[in-house]
Parts: sequence; structure tokens; C-alpha cells
Amino acid sequence: MQRFPSGLIGLLLAVILCAAMSATASAMSALAATTMVDFYKRSVNPAVDNDRALRLSRLFTAGWGVIAIAFAIFASRLDNLIQAVNILGSIFYGPMLGVFLVGFFIKRIGGTAVFWSALAAQALVIAVFAASDIGFLWYNVIGCSAVVFGALALQPLVGTPRSSG
Repeated sequence: MQRFPSGLIGLLLAVILCAAMSATASAMSALAATTMVDFYKRSVNPAVDNDRALRLSRLFTAGWGVIAIAFAIFASRLDNLIQAVNILGSIFYGPMLGVFLVGFFIKRIGGTAVFWSALAAQALVIAVFAASDIGFLWYNVIGCSAVVFGALALQPLVGTPRSSG
């Protein structure tokens, strides 16, 4: 900083900020486009007009920005970014693994039982995260087990699964 001319320092700072904003803006734009096309247009309103779609895309971009800020606040309270990613991943990976295991190995359980079991398991993992100090790797075990055993328990209540073929 002492050897650069003052104009070059400002230019270097501007380049760094532009690179950071560019990466963030493209990520937010991609998330908003995915939300708009894959979720809103497919499930909520397939015949949305272009003006409303543009307004909703801007709203989705702002929403993803709020989620990114929330994650940054969460990560700043931890020791490092790797720990934050591992904790956040462990909160969601267990139920996803449980859904995969049920679908792959237990053919007699239908999608309805697995869906409700996965929602309940996700709520359980989030509650355990909020209320206890256990190691984050246990969230995977808890979530996976809750989905498998919950689906096994729910299947008799929701009826027999439809055959696919």
C-alpha cells in the first residue's frame, strides 16, 4: 500500500469489489431464475405474464439475497467456513439419505409415507440442532434414521403404495 500510487490503489480496490459483486450477482440471478422457472412456472402459475414474471424474479432475487445474508451471519458465529458448510450440510443430508435408502432398499414403502416422514425428520433435526450441543455429524444419523423408521411406521396408516408399471 505504501509503494503504489494512490490512483492505482483505488483502481485495484474497484477491481476487487467488481469481481466480488459480479460473482454474487450471477449466483443470485441463477437462483432466482431457477426458482422462477422450475418452481413458480411449473407448480404455481404456468401462464404467468412477462411483467409479473420480471417482478417475481426480482422478488426471488431479494429473497435469495436475504438467505445468503442469513447464512453469512450464521457462518460468522462459527470458527471457519468449512465448519459452517459441514453443519448446514449435516442438517439436510441425513433426511435426504433416508429418502434415498427407503427408495432404494424398501420397495414396499410408498412416496406419501416417505414424504411426510422426511418432513417430520427435517423438523426433528432442526429442533435437535437448536436445542442441543451434540456433534453435527449426528444430525445425519438422526435424520436418516427418522426418515427410515418414520416411513416404516407411517406406511400402514397411508395405505399400500401404487405399483409403477
